[in-house]
Order: sequence, then structure tokens, then C-alpha cells
Amino acid sequence: MVEAGAIDVLELDRLSVGYDRAPVVRDLTLTVGPGEVVALLGANGAGKTTTLRAVSGLLKPVSGAIRLAGQDLAGVSPTARARLGIAHVPPDRGIFFGLTVAEHFRLDGTELDAAVAHFPALRSLGGRKAGLLSGGEQQMLAIARALGRRPKLLMLDEMSLGLAPVIVERLLPVVREFATSHGTGVLLVEQHVHLALTIADRGYILSHGELAASGAAGPLSQDRALLAASYLGGGGRTAS
Repeated sequence: MVEAGAIDVLELDRLSVGYDRAPVVRDLTLTVGPGEVVALLGANGAGKTTTLRAVSGLLKPVSGAIRLAGQDLAGVSPTARARLGIAHVPPDRGIFFGLTVAEHFRLDGTELDAAVAHFPALRSLGGRKAGLLSGGEQQMLAIARALGRRPKLLMLDEMSLGLAPVIVERLLPVVREFATSHGTGVLLVEQHVHLALTIADRGYILSHGELAASGAAGPLSQDRALLAASYLGGGGRTAS
């Protein structure tokens, strides 16, 4: 729950962004508060990953604004955005297959013991190369690296990609607990819609790059017709 009067960790203000100046996402307004988990949902090609790449600074907006804790990020490089507190875990997890688990944390300047507190299973894997880890272990490593930076904003793009739902059910509660205990805002792109809405406070649904619906996670998760219409590319409405 976001405290009244708290400054949003992330604010997208009428954001339009795409490739070669052709907008993929159009006029998107979205907020993530401190300690809040927000799910960004929609069909493949709806603009979810494009939105996250814009926040990270990998794509330049066509129009609109991106603000982190009230600071306009126009002209701020991806590296500087990371230093300001944005941690982005992409679909490929951003890990180095030739490095060991421990070497990843040394690369980040993070102590292994502190970093793996959220995923104790990684402790015994410190000497193993990331390329030899299971998909679930690789995702634990990717998320643990992000959490070790104590970010203001954590963005997770399809963290369940290639994983069994039972693994996802173990990972998502860790994200929820971290957000609550550290005041980190989380923007979560997830194909397992109902699992995502189980831990999320609110959700936004994109359809063809435009906002189709938004609202509290509970009502959204119960509106199967709305979710189905949005995933099939239909229109939607804004939930109260």
C-alpha cells in the first residue's frame, strides 16, 4: 500500500515510444508507487517490453515524459539511470554464462552472502558457472543481482519465460516481500497473468500499444472477459 502523499517511484506521462520514430506505445500514463507491485499485461506485441526499454533509456520517447522519484529522465543515459536506482531484468536475464555465480556478485560489487539472502539455494552454487545452472537458478541469479543493488525501481520482463509455473510461484513472493520491506517500486511484465495479479497491487493492460484497462489487481483478475478481450487484441475499459 502506497502512503498518501508519497512521490511515485515511476511516472510515465503520456508516453509514446517505438522504433525508427514509429510509435509502438502511444500516450501511456502509468505510475508505480514506493513499495508497490504493478503488473503490465497484454498480448505479445502490445508494447510491454518497449515500455520497459524506454524507462531504462534504451529507447528514446517520441513524446511524453518519464520521471523517477519526480526527476525527469530526459537526456539521462541508461548507465546513469541504473545509478539513480533503476534495475531492469530483461527476458534473457542479463547474465554471463562463462562467469560463476560468485563472480557475478563480485562484478556488481555485492557481497555474495547479502545477495543470496533472498534465494538461499544460490549459496551452494557460488562456484558454478551460470551457463550450467537450471533455468530457475539462472532467474534466481538475475533477480538476486537486481535486488542486491537495492533499487528504487525494479523492472522484471517475463521472469517466468521458459520456467514451470511451480518455479514462478516460488519467485514472485520474494519480489513481493522485497518491495514491501524495502519500499522498492516494481513494474512486472508477466505472461502468467493470474500469478502476477496475485502479488500485484494494481495492473495495466496494453492492447496494440494503448491502455485498454487499469485498476486494482483483485477486480482485474476476476474480470476474465476483459483479460481475454485484451489478450485477443480487443478493446477494454478502465477499471475503477
